[in-house]
Amino acid sequence: MPLDIESVRARLRGRQIVWLDRCGSTMTEAARLAALGCASGAAAGAEEQTAGQGRFGRAWHSERETGLYVSIVLRLDLPEESVRVLSMALGLATAEAIARAADVGCDLRWPNDVLIGEKKCAGILVQVERDAFIAGIGINVNQPAFPEQVAGIATSLRLATGAPHSRERLLIELLGAVDRFTRMLAEGGREPILRMFERASSYVRGKRVTVEQGEHIIEGITDGLDDSGFLWVRRDDGTRALILAGGVRPA
Repeated sequence: MPLDIESVRARLRGRQIVWLDRCGSTMTEAARLAALGCASGAAAGAEEQTAGQGRFGRAWHSERETGLYVSIVLRLDLPEESVRVLSMALGLATAEAIARAADVGCDLRWPNDVLIGEKKCAGILVQVERDAFIAGIGINVNQPAFPEQVAGIATSLRLATGAPHSRERLLIELLGAVDRFTRMLAEGGREPILRMFERASSYVRGKRVTVEQGEHIIEGITDGLDDSGFLWVRRDDGTRALILAGGVRPA
């Protein structure tokens, strides 16, 4: 069933929301809104994406009328190097929205994967577009199953709870949570977000992980975040590696 966007607009009066039946990527649509001078918080969403974007150029599985695929224009007074901490703030916002809308507790895998158990239910991508950040958020909501190639690593709120969930309510909760957490970052700086992320994530400290670094693999125990939000991993020989990017997975 298509998302009832008019009921969402009625609850969020004054917020620009463009909702499409089908598009390549909501990131592209949100970038167009930003180029036209839209206000911060404007959002572009779709029932289906044909070229959904994930991190590291990966595709995001965007099954029709089952997930929440939305990109939000954020005009924040932040330097571009704040993208990582902004991603963490958005991960916290997504987890809070899911908890409010579906009563499901989520884990956060550094830097911004949202998990139920060890399976991914939501992902976040942040890009800089001229004078705005574009925050793409994909949440698996009512998918009853996934293609074989991702079934082992992906889940949905429906699969986790055994019941369907309102995408309208989830969108309303998500946009409100994004407002709150990005305001916290803009007004309070990185420290509150980093501390909240550390508390919300089982991956930040004391978890044995492997990290893909190009052709190299780093294995060790996570040892907290540095002041910029990068992840420390302590190798078995006692040395520490600062992870600036890469796929973090449980060892």
